Amino acid sequence: MNKKISKKVSMSPDSPAWSGKVSNSHQLGGIETSVLDNGNGRGTRIAWFDTGSGLRFKVLPDRAMDIADAFFNQHSLAWLSHSAVTPGNPAVNRDSLWLDNFSGGLLVTCGLTHVGDPEKDQYGERGLHDRISHLPARIESVIQPDLRNDNYDMSITGTMLQSTVFGPNLELKRTISGRLGVSEIKIHDEVTNLGNQTAPHMLLYHMNFGWPLIDEGTKLIWNGKVYPRDADDPIFSEGGDCETCKSPLDKHSGGGSSVAFIDIDADKNGYCRSDISNPKLGLRVSLHFKKEQLPWLTNWQHWGRNEYVTGMEPGTHPPKGQAAARKDGTLLFLEPGETKYYDILLKVE
Repeated sequence: MNKKISKKVSMSPDSPAWSGKVSNSHQLGGIETSVLDNGNGRGTRIAWFDTGSGLRFKVLPDRAMDIADAFFNQHSLAWLSHSAVTPGNPAVNRDSLWLDNFSGGLLVTCGLTHVGDPEKDQYGERGLHDRISHLPARIESVIQPDLRNDNYDMSITGTMLQSTVFGPNLELKRTISGRLGVSEIKIHDEVTNLGNQTAPHMLLYHMNFGWPLIDEGTKLIWNGKVYPRDADDPIFSEGGDCETCKSPLDKHSGGGSSVAFIDIDADKNGYCRSDISNPKLGLRVSLHFKKEQLPWLTNWQHWGRNEYVTGMEPGTHPPKGQAAARKDGTLLFLEPGETKYYDILLKVE
C-alpha cells in the first residue's frame, strides 16, 4: 500500500488558509449524526467525527459512546470483528454473552463494576467485562466547530446509566472531542455513584487496533514491568519478543491469544504513554493517560487468521475480575455521590 501524505489544514485565527473560501464548516470537518439502516447494526445511532486532518472516526451513542471505525487518511486504525457494529445486548450480565456482540472497533468500554472473565460469588453474578458497553447514551450536547468565532473544537457528550434495583447505580458521563486540523481524540469520562450504597468499581478501555496499522513488524512500545497472564506464554515469557507484531498464527485460532498485564511507568508529570509504530507506513499512534487514574496497561495479542488484532487497554485494574481484586485489596469503591474522573488522549503522527 502506498503511503499518502496529507498536510494539516491551517487553523490559525490570524491567517487561516480557508479564510474567505468556506461557506459551511463541514467543508473542513465536524460531526455528522445518523442511524444505520442495514445489516447487524440496523437502528444503531452513530456520530462520525471528521477532524479535517485525515483523522475520522465513528462514535456509537447506543453502545456507551464507544468508537467503532477509525481512519487516518486511507489507513484503517481499528480492528472490526466479523459482525462489526451491533445493538447492545441487555443479557450480558452473565456468562460470556458479551462476545456475541463484541464488534471490535477502536474503543469498547469494560466495567463499571467488573473487568474480566465471568464469575459468581456471594456478592453476585457477573458476566464477561460487565454491561456498560451495551448501554445507550442520553445525548446532552453535540458541539460543532464555529469558524466565525474562531472555535475549532467539536465534541459530543452523553450519559449512560448502569443500574440495578437494590444494587449498584453508576452513571458514566462521557465527552469525546476533537479539533479541526488536529489528529487527536480526547476522551473524558466521569463515573458517579448515584445510589445510596457504596459500589465496587473497575474500568478498562479495550482499544482494538488492526491492519494495516497492525502488521508484521509493527512495534508495540511501552515502559513498565510486564506480568504475563500465562507463565508459559512464548511471546511474553523471558526471551520472547512481545514488542513486534507477528504474522497470523494458527495457535491463535479460536480463543488463542497472548496477554500481559503491564504496570506501566509514568513520566515526571504523572502521565503514561504507549505507542504503536508501523515503519512501513510511517504511521504512529500513541495513547496518553494518567497513572493516578489508570495505573495498568493490558496488551492483548490475538494473531488469529482473519481475526488479526492487538489490544492496548489502559485500566484501573488488569482484567482479573472483581472477586480477585476484592481478595487482593485493590478493588475500588465509590461512595454515594462520589465521582471518579478519567482522561485518555489518542494521537496520530
